[in-house]
Formats: sequence, C-alpha cells, structure tokens
Amino acid sequence: MSVPKFATLGCRLNAYETEAMKELSQQAGLENAVVVNTCAVTAEAVRKARQEIRKLRRENPDARLIVTGCAAQTEPETFTNMDEVDAVIGNTEKMQPETWKGMAANFIGESEAVQVDDIMSVTETAGHLIDGFGTRSRAYVQVQNGCDHRCTFCIIPYGRGNSRSVPAGVVVDQIKRLVDRGYNEVVLTGVDLTSWGADLPATPKLGDLVMRILRLVPDLHRLRISSIDSIEVDENLMQAIATEPRLMPHLHLSLQHGDDLILKRMKRRHLRDDAIRFAEDAKKLRPDMTFGADIIAGFPTETEAHFENSLKLVTDCDLTWLHVFPYSKREGTPAAKIPNQINGNVIKDRAARLRAAGEAQVEKHLTAQVGRRHHVLMENPHMGRTEQFTEVSFAVPQAEGQIVSPLITGISGTQLTA
Repeated sequence: MSVPKFATLGCRLNAYETEAMKELSQQAGLENAVVVNTCAVTAEAVRKARQEIRKLRRENPDARLIVTGCAAQTEPETFTNMDEVDAVIGNTEKMQPETWKGMAANFIGESEAVQVDDIMSVTETAGHLIDGFGTRSRAYVQVQNGCDHRCTFCIIPYGRGNSRSVPAGVVVDQIKRLVDRGYNEVVLTGVDLTSWGADLPATPKLGDLVMRILRLVPDLHRLRISSIDSIEVDENLMQAIATEPRLMPHLHLSLQHGDDLILKRMKRRHLRDDAIRFAEDAKKLRPDMTFGADIIAGFPTETEAHFENSLKLVTDCDLTWLHVFPYSKREGTPAAKIPNQINGNVIKDRAARLRAAGEAQVEKHLTAQVGRRHHVLMENPHMGRTEQFTEVSFAVPQAEGQIVSPLITGISGTQLTA
C-alpha cells in the first residue's frame, strides 16, 4: 500500500492538522496521493504553494494531487485552474473523515473535485488529537479555530472562519488520554487562542480552561500555551502564571508593531503601553517568564520613527524569540489598498534590524542560563527544551520523552549545552 505523501506550508497549526489528515487519509485507505496543505498569510505564501505543487507533480507524475489549507479556502480557483491539481478541499472539509473516505473510494466520482464551502457558516470545531510529530516528547491539542478580529493586514479569518471553541470537557478528556499514553507535555493550539470560550455556554475564558486542565489532570507534568493576544488575557490566566509551576513560563505574543499609530492602522486592539504593561506584570508574577513575539516590518505608512518604536519594543518588553515578518501586500485585505506602501528594500533592511535585535536578546537569555539547572524535556536523545522552550544539546544521550534536570554548562550557537 502506498500511503499518501504530505507537504505542509505555513503555520504550526497547519503542521498539526497535517498530522490529523495523515491519520484520516490512512484510515480511509487513500493510496498513491500527494496532499499539499497551503498557507495564505501573504501573496508570497500562495506563490510558494503553486511552486511546491508544480515540483511535487514533477516528482510524482502518477499520483493524485490534492490541495487544501488556507490558500485553497480563500482562492480555490487559483488551484482548480492548475493542470497539476486533481482536487481542492477547504479547511473544514480537510478535517472530516467523510472527505477522505470519498477520495479513497472513487477519487473524482464520489468526491467532487472542488469541495470548499463557506467557512463563515461553520459554527463548531472538532478537537483533533494530534501526537507529537513522531516523537514521544509533546502532544498538541487544538482547542480553538478561526478568528473574529479583522486586522487590516490579515487574510486568515477568510481561510479559517469565525472563532469557535472545543468544549472544556472534550479538551480535558483528550489530555487525560495523552497523559495515559505517556506524554509529559501538552501544547494548547488555536488560531486566536485567547478568544477560546466566547462561543461556549457561560463564555468561559482561556484561563478557566488552563486552571481546569491542571486541576483535573494532576499527572500532566507540563502544559504549554501557544500564541496569545495579550490584550485578551484574563485574570485566571494571570493567576495560573503566578501559581502554577506546571504552566510553562514561555508565552508567544501577537504584538505585530510597537507604534500606536501603526497599531491603529493595523486595527489591533492594544497600544504600545498595553504590551509593555502585560510583559512587566507577567514577569513580576513569574520572574523566569520568557516571551516570543510576532512583529511586522514595513507596514504601509511606517516611517523610520514608527519602526524605531518597534525596535525599542524588543527590549521594552524583554522579548527573546522573535518571528519577524517583512510586510507583504496581500490582495483582499484593507492594508493592500493603503496608498503609502513601503519600498521593498527598506522593508528588507528593517526586518534585518529587527532580527539582529532578536539575536542579541537570544544571546542575553542564553548567557543568563549558564550555571543554572533546568528541567529539560527530551525531544530526541541529544536535544531537549527547557521550560522557556530553549534548546539544550546533550553530548551524552538521554531518554526521549523524559524530563531531565541537568546543569547548563555552556552555549553552542543558539542552543544551551548540558
């Protein structure tokens, strides 16, 4: 049996969903197929998807080629019109067993070549139990999908739909099963994670979910939450940060910029001082807290003074792990219509300066860890991650999936050594 090949582009959530699709397609008995899970975050991402599709078709001339993901959802006709593509399925359809059963039964006959429904009409999201990418170190649980916000640079709500949450009871049951199977760390994932609960009865908050998981799954060693919108953080989540050592001291913040005028033009809901205040509050509650952040360089109308405020935000919020995005005009978004678009070379230069600031922060963080003892979750025999998600390299092999407590002895590149 020839199991399907998968190619994943874009965000971590796409990678998680690819793992779920692998299971669904194999359970359905789909053979001799290539599945491309696309990203739509920028025009460049769509261009890369088309490039990847052509490459995979050349490498697999006799396979059936299926395109899915956010780009397939937002512009299905782009891929339907490609000669290399046999079928296009949307973000809702890709997570449904019936889709893959139809594909396996009669690729084009019972399964329409294009299956992309109106994602804005979707009101529920299934919780997908996704194991840790072939390792025994950590597992991922999708607790939320979609986004109700309309940032001017972002196409993702049109690829993912409105925000919808997996009920807390379903999440807790999934995590209990994962712990029973030996996982020491679970990561909660979503598109707009801090909006979790707004569509559920009694409108619980993410902090309520975190506290419930930690209370009802006492054998879970480590709980990690992925990217959050700091302006939406609730009191219970702050309480968990302060009092729950099993909640990992690493938060990835969706900041996007450090200047108030640009934040308003992005239609973000926080200002510069809000971001700084949150980072300071979280550090007071948990001194070992580290932050990652998304920051966009070169948003339309961004002056050098605006950019300097983003650059200063790196140290003002004590950010360590930066995801820097050079602004890319995305048709279909309000930002694409703003007249004052920034020159590409200027964007490239500003992105490089942000990355350099991030590298300096990483170096500062790594230096501060030498001589300390950390609890490290082993991802493979020679590499694990600290509570703050810092990579640690081991000369002596360790047991994969286990938590060890070495003394940090030095630095090698962007890794600690132990």
